[in-house]
Amino acid sequence: MRRVCLALLAGALLCAPSATAAPEPFRPVTTERAAKAVFLAHPKVAQWMERYPRPTWVTIAQFRKRPRLWQVSVFSGKAGETARGRVTTSGQVVEAWVGPEVAWPLALGNGLGGVINEPHVWTPLCLVFLLGLANLRRPLSLRNLDVLVFLSFSVYLWYFNQGRVFASAAAASIPFAYLIGRCAWIGATNRASPAASTLPVWLLIGATVLLIGFRVGLNTEGSGILDVGYAGVIGADRLREGDSPYGTFPVTDTGRPCGPANDVGDIGDWIQENGRCESANPFGDTYGPVNYHAYLPGLALFGWSGKWDNLPAVRFTTVAFDLLAILGLGAVGLRFGGLRLAALLAFAWAANPFTQYAVSSNSNDAIMPALLIWGFWAASSHAGRGVFAALGAWAKLAGLVVVPLWATYPGPPKWRRTAVFAAAFTLTTAVAFWALILGGEPVEAFRTFYERTFGLQLDRRSPFSLWDWGQYRAEGIPDLKWVQELLQVALVVAAVAVAFVPRRKSPLQLAALTAALLMAFELVLTHWAALYIAWFFPFLALAVVAGHELGGVVPARSALPRRVLPGRSREPEISGATT
Repeated sequence: MRRVCLALLAGALLCAPSATAAPEPFRPVTTERAAKAVFLAHPKVAQWMERYPRPTWVTIAQFRKRPRLWQVSVFSGKAGETARGRVTTSGQVVEAWVGPEVAWPLALGNGLGGVINEPHVWTPLCLVFLLGLANLRRPLSLRNLDVLVFLSFSVYLWYFNQGRVFASAAAASIPFAYLIGRCAWIGATNRASPAASTLPVWLLIGATVLLIGFRVGLNTEGSGILDVGYAGVIGADRLREGDSPYGTFPVTDTGRPCGPANDVGDIGDWIQENGRCESANPFGDTYGPVNYHAYLPGLALFGWSGKWDNLPAVRFTTVAFDLLAILGLGAVGLRFGGLRLAALLAFAWAANPFTQYAVSSNSNDAIMPALLIWGFWAASSHAGRGVFAALGAWAKLAGLVVVPLWATYPGPPKWRRTAVFAAAFTLTTAVAFWALILGGEPVEAFRTFYERTFGLQLDRRSPFSLWDWGQYRAEGIPDLKWVQELLQVALVVAAVAVAFVPRRKSPLQLAALTAALLMAFELVLTHWAALYIAWFFPFLALAVVAGHELGGVVPARSALPRRVLPGRSREPEISGATT
C-alpha cells in the first residue's frame, strides 16, 4: 500500500502543470473600459465588427447589480446598434448578439415549433409527403419536380435554425421563384399534370387519420406558443368585453409591475388600464378582426388567466383550424373529383411538414387558408365567394390580394355577379368590424385600426427577407429595397390584371392564380417566415395535384381516362360557377 501511495504521489507531481503553463491570475472586470475590451475581443463580435469602419464605433457598458453583469452595446454610425452582449465580473462573455440578432432573438437560430425541427421528425414527414403525392410511375415528371421544389423550403429552415439569417432568406427565394412561375403558367394556360398518387384510397385515408393524431400530439406535448398565437386570445378577450382590440393590448412600463423580473431585469407582467395584471404583447393587434373572433370559442371553453402561460384556448384554436383546413380540402376534392381526390388533398395538408410547423408554433397562420379553402368549395356561389373572401382577408390582410380575382371569377365582370359578390363581401366586413362600428367613436376606432395594422406593417423592419439588409450598411450586404418596391408595384398590377385575364377561368386557373398571388405577396414582404407557407399551400396543392379534375387540360400523350360520374358530361368543367 505504501508503494502504491508513493507511486500515485509521484504521478501527480509529474502530471502537475509547470509554472510556464499556469493560467493567468484572476482579473475581475470592475470598470466600464475593461468590460468593453473583453466584449470587443470576443471572436464572434470581432468578426462581425470588421464590416464597419472603426472610427464609427461607439461602445457603451452598464453594470447591472442583478445579476451582477456588464451590459455592453456597440453602435456603428447609421447602422445603429450592431452588437450587444453581457460580460461577467470574472471576464466571461456569456451572451454575444451581432447584426440581426440584436433586435431579433429569432435570428439566434433558436427555431420555432419545438420538436418538429428535430431531423428524426422533420425528415420522415418529408418522405411521407413525397411518397404520397409523387407520381411513382414517372419519376422524372414535372409533378415530382413541383413536390421536390416545395420541400426545398427545408433548406431555408435549416439555415434559419442555425441562425444564418442572410443565407436562409436567399434560400427561400429560389423555390418561391419557381413555384410562382409554375402557378402563373398553369393559370394562364389551364394545362394540368396527369394523375399523381397511385396509392389506394384506404391507405391515404388511414395515413391521414394517423397523421392527424400525430399533429395533435405534437401540438399538445412538443410545441410552444408564439406571440401571434397569444395575441389571438388577447383580442378575443377584448371582443368578449365589447371593446375594440386595436390600441388596447397589454403593454409594458405602465408604472405598476405585477410580476417578477427575469435574469436581465426585464418585467413582463404589468397592471393595464383595465386594472388587470396581464403579460405584455404590445404589437399583437396587427391582424384583422376575424383573427380575434376565431379565438372566441377557445376562450369560452378554456378562459384566459391574463398571462402568457400554457394558453389552452390558443392550442384549441390552432388544432380546430388545422382540422377545418383538412376537412375543407377533403370537401373540395369530393366535390370536384370524388373520394380519391378528397383523400389525396386531405393527406397533402396532414403530411405537410410546413403546415405542422405552423401548428407546432401555435401561430394563427392556418386561419386564413382554412377560410379560403371553404370559399373555393363555394366557388359556384357568388355570395359564398364574397363571404369567405372577406373572412379570409380580415383574418390575415394578405388575403386582400386575391379579392379582385375572386370577385370576377369565372369570367369578365357582370353587373349581377359582381353586385352579389360585393354585397356579400361588404356585409361580412361590417359584421367583422362590429366592435369598431358600435364602439361609440367609429372614426377614431378605424384610424387606430389602420395605424395598428396597415401602418405598422408598411413601416416594419426585418432581416428575414432579401429586402431590408441595407439597415446593416456593412460591406458585402446588399440593399435591395428598390427591387422590393418594383416587385410590389408589379404585384398590385398583377392582382388587378388576373381579374380580367384570362377572360374565363376554370377552377384550376382560380386555384393556380390564387396560389401565385399569395406567394408573390409573401415574396415581397419585408418580414417573412416559413409559418406563412400554410397561406398558399392549399391552392398550390389544388393546382399541381388536382389539375384535370378542376377542368384543366391534360396533354394528350400523358392523359389518363377520366371516370365519368352518372349524369356528367365528358367535357371538362370550365367555369365552376353559374353565370
